Amino acid sequence: MSFGLTNAPAYFMNLMNKVFMEYLDKFVVVFIDDILIYCKTEEEHEEHLMSWRMCIDYRKLNAATKKDHFPLPFIDEMLERLAKHSFFYYLDGYSEYHQILIHPEDQSKTTFTFPYGTFAYKRMSFRLCNALASFQRCMMAIFSNFIEDIMEVFMDDFSVYGRSFDGCLENLEKVLKRCQEVDLVLNWEKCHFMVREGIVLGHRISERGIEVDRAKIKVIEQLPPPTNIKAIRSFIGHAGFYRRFIKNFSHIARPLTNLLAKDVPFVFDEECLEAFHTLKKALVSAPIIQPSD
Repeated sequence: MSFGLTNAPAYFMNLMNKVFMEYLDKFVVVFIDDILIYCKTEEEHEEHLMSWRMCIDYRKLNAATKKDHFPLPFIDEMLERLAKHSFFYYLDGYSEYHQILIHPEDQSKTTFTFPYGTFAYKRMSFRLCNALASFQRCMMAIFSNFIEDIMEVFMDDFSVYGRSFDGCLENLEKVLKRCQEVDLVLNWEKCHFMVREGIVLGHRISERGIEVDRAKIKVIEQLPPPTNIKAIRSFIGHAGFYRRFIKNFSHIARPLTNLLAKDVPFVFDEECLEAFHTLKKALVSAPIIQPSD
């Protein structure tokens, strides 16, 4: 659910003003592009959290920006390193991008308008094309000597692990001390301390190994057969996220992917329906993957 300044119902304007003033107090400076306030619903370790965020239309600025191609970690490798341990702490960065300062000379480039005047960010904003890469680079630099040893970092999700209770506690102490040294703020409401399993990037991680997130599988299981190209893409995207759990995924999904070819008429026949149900059945009965030593 989202609204802009031009299409927001009257009763949402008070909410937009409230969110904006919170940003003004914490992140934005008056300085001398459209604003979107949207509701973000998150599923963190089977808990449903809702928050409101403000986004600016930075498409013109992004088009003129030199792209930063700093890579994100390989998810499969990161999950395998996590699954080899018995105890975990899951930490979450508070307001992620907004903890990164923008150079004073570049703040004017983020200028936007609001009924109260013109403003610009003094901390990194959402919707900037290099925000993701800049944030990941920063986190990698902060925790460089801990990554792949006592923790894993994927954006603002920090997973601290250990083979024993005491060992994991010591690792947490090191990570929290580093956060304190660099003034990195954590969101305690979304942190989980000393657990034996948890959801990481759509996968359940424990000493047993790597499993699919059953909450997401239930959503896929309830999907009706696709009726158009958009629905085909959506289903293959969701199922493909767990393709490592499905033997011969590409072969099974071929009748569906064939429909995505250019100039191919959309005919969802019995072969496509069989592929659709086979993939759903494979996800429901997906095995537990144990990482190699």
